[in-house]
Amino acid sequence: MLCMLHAFNVSKSIVFDQIPSEISFQWVYFPPFFFTVVLGFVGAVGVTKLLNAAGLSRFFWHSGLAFVAFWVLATSLLGLVIIPP
Repeated sequence: MLCMLHAFNVSKSIVFDQIPSEISFQWVYFPPFFFTVVLGFVGAVGVTKLLNAAGLSRFFWHSGLAFVAFWVLATSLLGLVIIPP
């Protein structure tokens, strides 16, 4: 059991060492999750526009909640790709 805990702690530290703490852009420092949220927002806007153009947005009860759900989904999926766990 002790060996398993030690292996978990070693792999945990390797994963967290690979995550950048901040990204410099034009002399301003941003957390990496900021870009993930912005790209998720852009992706959610794109999906919402496609659904509106295709007429599929009529199947959602509340379009604002659907947009927030798409935003959270896009941000989560991008977060898994941009900042791997």
